[in-house]
Amino acid sequence: MVDRTTDLTQPVSELHDNEKLKASSQFLRGHIADGLEDGLTGAVPGDDPLLMKFHGIYQQDDRDLRAERKQRHLEPNYQFMVRLRIPGGLLTPEQWQGIDQLSRRYAERGIRITTRQTIQLHGIRKRHLRVLMQGIRDVGLDTIAACGDDSRGVVCGSHPAISAVHRQVAQLARETSQRLIPRTAGYGEIWYGDQPRDIDPQREDPLYGPLYLPRKFKVGYVIPPVNDIDVYGQDLGFIAIVENGKLAGFNVCFGGGMGQLDSREDSYPRAAEVLGFVSADEAPAFAEIVMGIQRDFGDRKDRHRARFKYTLDRLGNDWFLQELAQRRGVPLAEARAFEFTQNGDRLGWQQGDDGLWYGTLAIDNGRVDSVLRERLAGFFQQYGGQIRLTTNQNLQLTQVDGAELDQVGWRLEDLELSHRLSPELQDAYTMSCVALPTCGLAMAEAERYMPRLLTVFKRLKAQYGLDAVPMTFRITGCPNGCARPYLAEIALTGRAPGLYNLYLGGSFHGDRLAQLFAANVSESQFLDIMAELFNEYESGRHEAEGFGDFLVRTERLDTSLVSVPST
Repeated sequence: MVDRTTDLTQPVSELHDNEKLKASSQFLRGHIADGLEDGLTGAVPGDDPLLMKFHGIYQQDDRDLRAERKQRHLEPNYQFMVRLRIPGGLLTPEQWQGIDQLSRRYAERGIRITTRQTIQLHGIRKRHLRVLMQGIRDVGLDTIAACGDDSRGVVCGSHPAISAVHRQVAQLARETSQRLIPRTAGYGEIWYGDQPRDIDPQREDPLYGPLYLPRKFKVGYVIPPVNDIDVYGQDLGFIAIVENGKLAGFNVCFGGGMGQLDSREDSYPRAAEVLGFVSADEAPAFAEIVMGIQRDFGDRKDRHRARFKYTLDRLGNDWFLQELAQRRGVPLAEARAFEFTQNGDRLGWQQGDDGLWYGTLAIDNGRVDSVLRERLAGFFQQYGGQIRLTTNQNLQLTQVDGAELDQVGWRLEDLELSHRLSPELQDAYTMSCVALPTCGLAMAEAERYMPRLLTVFKRLKAQYGLDAVPMTFRITGCPNGCARPYLAEIALTGRAPGLYNLYLGGSFHGDRLAQLFAANVSESQFLDIMAELFNEYESGRHEAEGFGDFLVRTERLDTSLVSVPST
């Protein structure tokens, strides 16, 4: 008998408190509208901040000021982070300019490009939330399902050399995102002032129902040989199979997920497993079927075990494939051959099969500060191409006509942006999450710490002659995994101020999980460990052997614990 933990015949009172909140929320309305009008606090009171995540909004406070304000008997310095939904990261220059203007008016910490190919605006005050949300609507975007227990923004990789395939895959990603977003009319009522209507459960959210999903569900599309989205970290990954220059369909992988709790042994990152193949035109509907299985069988009692990866491990792949075949009407076809050769964004200018050019501007940790914002604003005033955000926190210039390429280059040089087309090698494979001062989960620094740490890290590499060897290097302020640390060759996850867990041994292609190598290390301990390993790597590596592969081959890791996705 299958443990159908989400059987809606169960009393809601037996489920996790978050499930009770969703059940009573009137399809994500709650009392958010009333909380926005409460002028006595900078926060939205009660449990409504949990519901606001479904609307793409996180309530936060400045943790640098928390102790001081508490001592002065003041409430925390409340502010909000607003995350946009941008399927595949595709924007027009006009949309970027609109977001730029909104950030200048309302976002105290500017623009940040995220690891899920979208934009976060940090430091929004409660009184500005509605007008900001309406401004986002006016540039043709929204924030629905950018957070919460739903299908998060759908990401899509890039392969500029086969532009026609990329455009086809990007369109499928947009269709998938649109198919999987919540339909609640509460979003428009709260943020746009739409006329409230009687709630009809069949009309509000027939795909999700009143409980939505047990936890977030991430979908991604990738085009080999570049695994730029870390497809094995997705709940559901579509790996494009290109034959004779045409999109034949997708291999599908299931059950990836980065988040974990260091305090629980039954909490762990997991690499997705390739289990079959589907046709290209089926992909959006297929995503809905898979998400429906997680909706119906995911754990709604133990929230820490509610992700799709735990559902698969609890019920097994054989059960899942049988359930999938029953709902789909036909079993999965056998997976086809493919290969990844790179993780991260392609650097420099690339020409597509349509004759147009694509170039990636490196954005350090995704943060568009005031200086960079001004330079980009000047550039996009006279730019005729399109824009794509990447899952590696960069900004890609796309569909640039060859006749305009020189002019674009001169403009980038005039605005001191041209160096971003060819960043230092290690910089291009380094990422961090936001962490302090605003993320409520952060236990250590990440984004603010990375520039200094990266400098000493590169200096150490140079001491061992490894300057020209790229290594995926990531740091997060907690073990939750927002910068996908567990798929990196080298990763630090925050444990306490100045202390991190060190993970090593992921592959440069992003197809193997890293393993815990040392716990609670300081910066000096981290550098000592890396110096010893770099010395061994420099003298003992094979030609073109990645650092993570070297650690596995030489058994510097417990290879019995190294997880490699099925292919």
